[in-house]
Amino acid sequence: MGNSSETVSFVLAAYGNVGALKYMYFSIILFWYVSICVANTVLIVVIHVDRRLHEPMYILLSNLCVNEINGSTSMYPLLLSQMFSDSHEVTLPWCFLQMCCMYTTASAEFCSLAAMAYDRYISICHPLRYNITMNTERVFMLILLVWVYSFLIFIFSFSFIFSLKFCGNVVNNVYCDHKLIIRLSCSVSIHSFISDIFFLLLSIFIPFSLISVSYMKILAVCRKTSTENKQKAVTTCTPQIVSVSNLFVGCIFHAIDSSVLVAQVPGEVRIILSIYLLICQPMLTPFMYGFNLPKIRQSCTMLVFKRKSISLFGKRLF
Repeated sequence: MGNSSETVSFVLAAYGNVGALKYMYFSIILFWYVSICVANTVLIVVIHVDRRLHEPMYILLSNLCVNEINGSTSMYPLLLSQMFSDSHEVTLPWCFLQMCCMYTTASAEFCSLAAMAYDRYISICHPLRYNITMNTERVFMLILLVWVYSFLIFIFSFSFIFSLKFCGNVVNNVYCDHKLIIRLSCSVSIHSFISDIFFLLLSIFIPFSLISVSYMKILAVCRKTSTENKQKAVTTCTPQIVSVSNLFVGCIFHAIDSSVLVAQVPGEVRIILSIYLLICQPMLTPFMYGFNLPKIRQSCTMLVFKRKSISLFGKRLF
């Protein structure tokens, strides 16, 4: 086939010919994307409006919600645009941009949860040092570090893809999967394997190790405290543990070789499994934290009733 000079776009073959179902798929995808954006934005607004929530834990949670919106935006607009496309082509620059956004977001997700686990560790294990260690300035520096670190991981891991020569342009997925794109290159070197290991080590293994150490130390401290303190620790830590567990389920689905999936499961199931993280995780985060953390639940209730009272008062005036 052609080389890199002739390959100016990739064809996302997994869309196939959806026919009249494209209107139903478009509606479902649009509804889910809007729901994700609204749910996460509401949580960000509640934390911003209520000054009682201007604490490190909730500032880090806001950053996590921003990350969920970013990750969803890297996927869903492409899905929506491809529903009404006949060729299902994506230009190389847009494909590389999507890969950058998706993998930077994935790394930032784990790093953000690691930062939140560290915050809980300081709060529970060293409460007297909490206000000094986790002051607002340090929290924002930590958030900046998460994003810079995540972006640099992507650059160091996958920047070699930009210079590859391609002998094909058909990607059997609904998005620009770096594994499938590398397989289209004219010469696949050991560099691709090393880059995957490098990315997994820095973006998943190291953050997960920090999360594990933090929660083991929290567990050790909680065993010696009162029942009330144990309950508070469980209430604040449960959403993070659920988020990390769900991330690992998604990573397992994503890590399974595409050719194995094609042979063993229907195409629709394979596609859902490959984007599982971007379906469940962005909606899991606001609902887990919104309904499980008492302060956020109270703030949401107060915000809703405050708006209702203002509306009723306005009607009475006029």
